[in-house]
Amino acid sequence: MHESWKPFLNDEFNKPYFRELSNFLHQEYETKTIFPRKELVFRAFATDLNEVKVVILGQDPYHTPGAAEGLAFSVPNSQPIPPSLINIYKEIDSDIGKHANPHGSLANWQKQGVLLLNTVLTVEAHKPKSHANRGWEIFTTATIKYLNRERPHLVFILWGRDARNKKSLIDTSRHLVLESAHPSPLSAYNGFFGNHHFSKCNEFLEKHGMTPIEW
Repeated sequence: MHESWKPFLNDEFNKPYFRELSNFLHQEYETKTIFPRKELVFRAFATDLNEVKVVILGQDPYHTPGAAEGLAFSVPNSQPIPPSLINIYKEIDSDIGKHANPHGSLANWQKQGVLLLNTVLTVEAHKPKSHANRGWEIFTTATIKYLNRERPHLVFILWGRDARNKKSLIDTSRHLVLESAHPSPLSAYNGFFGNHHFSKCNEFLEKHGMTPIEW
């Protein structure tokens, strides 16, 4: 975690809901297979708060072995590119040309100031949404509120119902909110394809004097 996040994170970690969540997670990691690995749970917060330009909000981590690495939609280079990310790359290709990543890791986006955050940060192996309603949603709501307050001119990209539920937390007079269906094969044709989020994001960043993202 980058030290710029410490005031916020320390404040959240000391709240009763997070202590309950921590106790639950300790038991889960001791007795079950949980993704991502403990040391990767807060990997999204390695991005300097003061350099965050874009927030992409996902759902929960990949629940298959070796895939989750603490960044929403991202997988290690050694892993096959998952269907949702294939669809993200397809949309980039149709929107702005060729996507820059030759693999499934989105660490390059993170280095450019993209906060790749899931609404729930852990999951039990092969059980999607198994850690929903345990406290993570409170934490990520607090994160969005904090970003909304502390940073100017962010782009919030909300894909899918869980992410779009956070829209009310964002001041749209200061920030750009882009929302659509989730890139999952189950929903991508219901509004994800053709959303032009990548070009709209970069147009907003350039308008406010920031370097666009190399998608």
